[in-house]
Amino acid sequence: MTTPMFKPAVLTAAMLSALALGGCSQQDKPMADAAAKTAPASPRALTLDESHLPPVNRFVLADLDTSKNACNDFGGYVNGKWQAANEIPGDRSSWGAFDMLDERSIAVQKQLAEQAAADPAAAGVEKIVSDFWATGMDAAKINAQGISPLKDRLAAIDALTDKDTVADYLRSSAAKGENVLFGFGSSPDFKDSTMNMAYASQGGLGLPDRGYYFDKDKKDKLDAYQAHIAKVLELSGIPAADAANQAKSVLAFETRLAKASKSREEMQRDVSIYYNPVTLADADKLTPNFPWTRFFASQGVAAPAKFSLAMPAFHEEVSRMLADVPADTWKAYLRFHAVDEASPYLSDAFVQENYEFYNKTMRGQKEQKERGKRVLRTIDGNAGEALGQMYVKVAFPAESKARMEALVQNLREALKARIEKLDWMSPETKAKAIEKWAAFTPKIGYPDKWRDWTGLATSRDSYIGNVLAATEFNYKWDLGKIGKPVDRTEWGMSPQTVNAYYNPMQNEVVFPAAILQPPFFDPKADDAANYGGIGAVIGHEMTHGYDDQGSRFGPSGNFENWWTPADAKGFASRTDKLVNQFSGYEAAPGLKVNGKLTLGENIADLGGLATAYDAMKHATAGTPDPMTDGLSRDQHFFINWATVWRSKYTPDYLKVIVNTNEHAPPDFRAIGAPSNLPTFAAAFSCKAGDAMVRATDKQVVIW
Repeated sequence: MTTPMFKPAVLTAAMLSALALGGCSQQDKPMADAAAKTAPASPRALTLDESHLPPVNRFVLADLDTSKNACNDFGGYVNGKWQAANEIPGDRSSWGAFDMLDERSIAVQKQLAEQAAADPAAAGVEKIVSDFWATGMDAAKINAQGISPLKDRLAAIDALTDKDTVADYLRSSAAKGENVLFGFGSSPDFKDSTMNMAYASQGGLGLPDRGYYFDKDKKDKLDAYQAHIAKVLELSGIPAADAANQAKSVLAFETRLAKASKSREEMQRDVSIYYNPVTLADADKLTPNFPWTRFFASQGVAAPAKFSLAMPAFHEEVSRMLADVPADTWKAYLRFHAVDEASPYLSDAFVQENYEFYNKTMRGQKEQKERGKRVLRTIDGNAGEALGQMYVKVAFPAESKARMEALVQNLREALKARIEKLDWMSPETKAKAIEKWAAFTPKIGYPDKWRDWTGLATSRDSYIGNVLAATEFNYKWDLGKIGKPVDRTEWGMSPQTVNAYYNPMQNEVVFPAAILQPPFFDPKADDAANYGGIGAVIGHEMTHGYDDQGSRFGPSGNFENWWTPADAKGFASRTDKLVNQFSGYEAAPGLKVNGKLTLGENIADLGGLATAYDAMKHATAGTPDPMTDGLSRDQHFFINWATVWRSKYTPDYLKVIVNTNEHAPPDFRAIGAPSNLPTFAAAFSCKAGDAMVRATDKQVVIW
């Protein structure tokens, strides 16, 4: 997927990634009023032709493989026939419910972008979308420009001579939002979540995790990465022989950074490593060759009383490398990343090389996505909420939001009841858990207040020019929050995103419009399907507030310990059993799921599914079971849960997600939580000893 150039890996992005659901896409009057405050109305009304959208993905009875026993192979029973009948499209590395909804969202976005580009009077957010689309689709102009849009940047890199000029370049490029070496940006203060502060974190690696630089079983990917570095340098104008030698230096440079970096597992399972408040004076002493006082000044940020220098060992190593790594190696490293980050927006040779390594080699994708899809990804990454204003006008009916609000309330009450009934938690901790529950804020569909895009100047001159303009605009917008109160109306995902998330520092659960479609949410379906789909998603996000990391934040979003020692110990003993359960799953021969890396998501799945079941039973109490398609209400509930997780992955991409993704492969999410629930066993008349009935001593009960 194309992402914004030089996207900073700061805390908020990392936390939202960790606590998102994952997949491992008729406007009401309030939205119209909000949009009118942000941008002038276009004289042309946006429309949507439903006949040009992919079909809706609803569960049908014929999907079930009744030759399989639900108690021993629930995944095969629900999804086996679908998996056998569906191939992964050539331009994707996975295919499933999330991907299918994403295709539908993309098809909607394409119609909107085309309408905006065809409107000579497009203004406000529609002009932004129009300019990105028109320049991104102009292959002839992009190819004619070649690498020339990067000429000034490459010349600045070529002029570097020593550690001081390298440090100056790092500061000046960061000021444009083009910092590949480390993440820097705003996020709420852990100790005062109402105020934003500055955070610096690790970065600088071209491979997904530090293990790719050291693990023997990933040596083929490391070799391919070195070849990719050489090819990109050669495309940028370096002679082939020199490019090959420089690639070795760049790889050695990144390997040294990797040694000083935290792993994905460490970052996902210990959120406290992001919070290391220091004064500028103390930070300057820690990294004498890269003084933070000068960095803040160069970014136009007022000197703060403190900021979080997360992963300090990484920054200490960068300071040492400024002193002892030759300027020529720094130049090769910076040149490679400047061109590599820009490659998706340059001429065909760069785009193809980017695809060959990151998509084909790393993910097993068989063919390049067509240009329109890539351009839409670029728009979403750089101006997603601008496009989102257009999306909700045609793709999110008001009745969907109203019904979602009712579902959220039902799930809230069910979660409260589960917390109150916990037999392993003391009244003291339970009172704090209920206090946090009471402070939950739900966000559904789209923001109540749209982001202001005033000041982002886009044009029809250059595709990468628009990307670079948006990169700098977004970076400065983010830096503008430092030292100011948190705006709780902001969203971390665009409305057209097929996902959902929990934000622990705002104690909020967020459900973008694009996920509110079948099989997750279907206004035409019965309660069982909706509670097994979007109901479990709602429960999942709420439970993130009580997973192993979310539970370290209190009701107001501050980082605090609200657990008694005995309750914390009891919680850990229960989560350890869930770690063991998922570590026992084998995604491919010799490729085990990482139960520690995926723990937070697995806690959320288990708690979310159990809570959704309780909410469904309460909502349908006193009503006869409709026996839809000959299935009981309880069976239909669990079947739709598994339907949500139907998926296929290329072998290469499966390895990537197992090694780096905080979500377990979907096949195991389909069966992991239900196998711990007696209600599942009762629904399908399963018996002790069946694969979907975990033994009493191994059964996991947390929330």
